[in-house]
Order: sequence, then structure tokens, then C-alpha cells
Amino acid sequence: MKLLFVADPLDTFKTYKDSTFAMMREAASRGHELWACEPQQVVWQRGSLVQAQARRITLTGDAQDWYDEQEQALIALSSMDAVLMRKDPPFDAEYLYATHLLTQAEREGAHVFNKPQALREHPEKLAILEFPLHIAPTLVTRSIEAVRAFHAEHRDIILKPLDGMGGAGIFRVKDDGLNLGSIAETLTRDGAQTIMVQAFLPAISEGDKRVLVIDGEPVPYALARIPQGGEVRGNLAAGGKGVAQPLSESDWAIARELGPILASRGLLLVGLDIIGNRLTEINVTSPTCFQEITDQTGWNVAQRFVDALESAVSRQQRQ
Repeated sequence: MKLLFVADPLDTFKTYKDSTFAMMREAASRGHELWACEPQQVVWQRGSLVQAQARRITLTGDAQDWYDEQEQALIALSSMDAVLMRKDPPFDAEYLYATHLLTQAEREGAHVFNKPQALREHPEKLAILEFPLHIAPTLVTRSIEAVRAFHAEHRDIILKPLDGMGGAGIFRVKDDGLNLGSIAETLTRDGAQTIMVQAFLPAISEGDKRVLVIDGEPVPYALARIPQGGEVRGNLAAGGKGVAQPLSESDWAIARELGPILASRGLLLVGLDIIGNRLTEINVTSPTCFQEITDQTGWNVAQRFVDALESAVSRQQRQ
């Protein structure tokens, strides 16, 4: 197959942990052809198809100079067997516009994973609202007074922006309410921007678990991202320690309930974030943790993903 990865610049990849690289490596081992571009290189013009100024690459096996560019070409996305949208958040206006171009490419016959319409309809913080039985007490608001009332009820809370990633912009306010007003004003930009507020979950001390779901089926191991050094955030980007562990009973229950629902909407790969037995995020843009889970358990996540990708492409080609 010819695979196009729409991703961040290749030279920014940290290949020892990058999940997109793990996908590429597994795909290349099966003889699939690798192409890559950045979202800003995807274009459309009347009278033509959605195209991308892309590079065909091969992998070198070297940790630093990890790819060789074989050619550059302006390619139609519909000429690829699969297009993988792997651009990291934030999910900003430019990301949204890219999904609209990818939807147009689908109209022209391209097979895009994850489905761009599903990317638009599942913002990673807000997608949990569909499953209220599995989440902690949660408030979505731009009202500072509503934030104060939520704190008065729950006493220990987490505040976070809706467009953040890697733990950026996350604050904890304990029972004393210290700096609650200042934090709420800053995150909401004095009431102009919507945020999420949640009751603090003490189980974060045991890790913020990333549960991967591939084509509706859970990977049997999660990566628990455990806060370090007094941090409240377990995100690896915020210094959390990643420890792979088997899924708990509640992890299995949540993943088995949500997996088929999300897969039916065109989400081939999903990352569920779970603290204790509570769902906190549904990651659909570029879920990670492939290599950490594989390195610690031997369970080959990338192999399972490419198996699912091949099957999904085959199904779509038969339709």
C-alpha cells in the first residue's frame, strides 16, 4: 500500500518514543510505501483534486538520521491507499480547516484515518460528555461564578483549557481556594473562553492511564503516567513516569463499551485517558504511547495497528 502520513515535521520526531514513527516502521517492514507531508502542504483548487506536496521516504534504521528522502512530488490524496492524519494538537482553526480538506479528499475517493468528520465531532476534552456515567463531576463553562460554585461544592478541583495538550495550562485548587479567582480569570480570559473544571481524583497518584483502542478493540495494556516530584499532572510531557500495566476491570469495561461506538464512527485509533475508574479524555487526533507499552510488555501495538489499518483499507476498497 501507499501510505501518506499528515504529521508534524519529520525532523521533530523523537523516534525512540514517537508512535507515528512506530507505525511507519511496522508498515515499512511489510513493504508498504511511505509518504509524508505537513497539514499546510495540503491544497485544493477548483478543477483539481485535494493534493499535497509530499515526500516519499525510506527508513534508515539510524536513531538520528532516521529517514532518507527518495523524491518530492505533488500527489493527489485519493491516489494513496490510506491517508493517516497524525498532526499533534492543538485542535485549533488550522487543524479544523485541514479536516475539511481531508473530507473533500474522501469525497474524491481517499481513505482517511481517523475519519476527519469524527475528528471534528470528538474534541478531546469534550467528547467525554457523551458518557456521563464514566466521568468525574465535571463543569464546562466560561462563567467565573459557576467555577466558584463548583469549587464550593467539590472543594478540590482541576481547571484546564479545552485546547491544551501535554498537561499545559492545568491547575489544581484545593479546599482553601487559594488563587481560584486569578486562575479562573486567566483560563477563561475574564469570561471570554470556555474551560473544563473537574473534581480532583486522588487516584492520579497511581497514574493517568492511557488505554489504546484499535478498531474497537482495547490493547490489553495501559500506560500509567504517574506524576513526579509533587506534580499534579501525569502527562509524559510534564515529567510523568510511564509505567505499562495490564488493564483493570474498570478499564476493560470502559474500553469495551466505548470502543465499538467510536470505531463505528470512523475512529480507527483512540486513546482513552482514565484516572482510577473515571474517564477523563478521549484522544482521537494522534494517540500515543505505542512504543512505551511495547518496550515494557512486548505486546506489539504498532503491529496490531497496521493489521487494523490493512483490514480497514480492504473493507473500504470493497465498498
